Amino acid sequence: MNDAQPRPSESDGPDTSDRPERSGAARSAQDAPVLTRQIPPPIEMVTLLGPRDELLRTMERQFPLVDTHVRGNEMTFAGPAGELEIIDSLIDELLVIVETGQPLNRDAVERSISMLRSQTIERPADVLTMNIVSNRGRTIRPKTLNQKRYVDAIDQHTIVFGIGPAGTGKTYLAMAKAVAALQAKQVNRIILTRPAVEAGERLGFLPGTLNDKIDPYLRPLYDALHDMVSPETIPKLMAAGTIEVAPLAYMRGRSLNDAFIILDEAQNTSSEQMKMFLTRLGFGSKMVVTGDITQVDLPGGTRSGLKIVRDILADVDDIHFAELTSHDVVRHRLVSAIVDAYDRDDHRAQRRARRAAAMDSGAGPARSPRSATRHTKSVEPSVAQEDPA
Repeated sequence: MNDAQPRPSESDGPDTSDRPERSGAARSAQDAPVLTRQIPPPIEMVTLLGPRDELLRTMERQFPLVDTHVRGNEMTFAGPAGELEIIDSLIDELLVIVETGQPLNRDAVERSISMLRSQTIERPADVLTMNIVSNRGRTIRPKTLNQKRYVDAIDQHTIVFGIGPAGTGKTYLAMAKAVAALQAKQVNRIILTRPAVEAGERLGFLPGTLNDKIDPYLRPLYDALHDMVSPETIPKLMAAGTIEVAPLAYMRGRSLNDAFIILDEAQNTSSEQMKMFLTRLGFGSKMVVTGDITQVDLPGGTRSGLKIVRDILADVDDIHFAELTSHDVVRHRLVSAIVDAYDRDDHRAQRRARRAAAMDSGAGPARSPRSATRHTKSVEPSVAQEDPA
């Protein structure tokens, strides 16, 4: 971050007619369009630039073709016009976020730039300042554009399917919407359920009561619930039936009215279980079904109900399918990279399987002329050795 020095006029200094011509890079930097932004005085520059200019460095990495200078509360950018247009919008969005009292961080800056580059109609500030529910000074809000669309879909539709990889906030955001609906008295109770399917390993015999046995399967729902509701009030709400956490098998035969119902890990349901769950919907209720179709733990040969339901209900009114991707992962940065790496490996495996199926569909590998020639040559010497001549 260097301050630009003014160039001396031609009358100042010696004749430069014999000086070598400047390089093309220097000329392009000199002739590049310039954007200057004055940051309003009430906003401290450290809130916009970050501690030790961390956020400024993030912007410089995201815009490598732009030369950035900061002096006081003035920011100057020189570079391609298209990049300057994005930076100009970015400064506006970051100022709105700061004015709402929300602290900026590297993640917010990078996600804002990504949304601006994708040229969506939604503003990054609208996405990053959307509050779903607050508890003990902590506010839960979407962090990506797809997450906001997912949350909006829950408001607009009766049944919503949230499908995406691990760490995209499918269950967490659905839980936050459920708590917000309960607080606003839009529903009378929250019902959280998931299939009791082991993730690739057998736990064997579990001691204790029935609730003790199913508790390990439902623990992720309890964890999310504790982030949004005071821990001391959860037992009271569960005792009163206001919040119910139960395995999917408990849903059969019930009619769920005036409830916010969440089915988690839906990729581990069979087609019959999915149909059973969806037909529990009662009057004044809302359903959210979440799952990751790349992590199915069902026994071999059992098709995932979540994979099938998309084909069956795709055209049904008031049912919405929200797709989340690795770009919406809000866990550690490596999680997104891991998800992408596994996706690439799955695509390679599918290509290999298609090639193998294509080869197997033929009449079988015929012996090539070359191999036949090699076979003939290997036999001729033995015949010659047996000839007494």
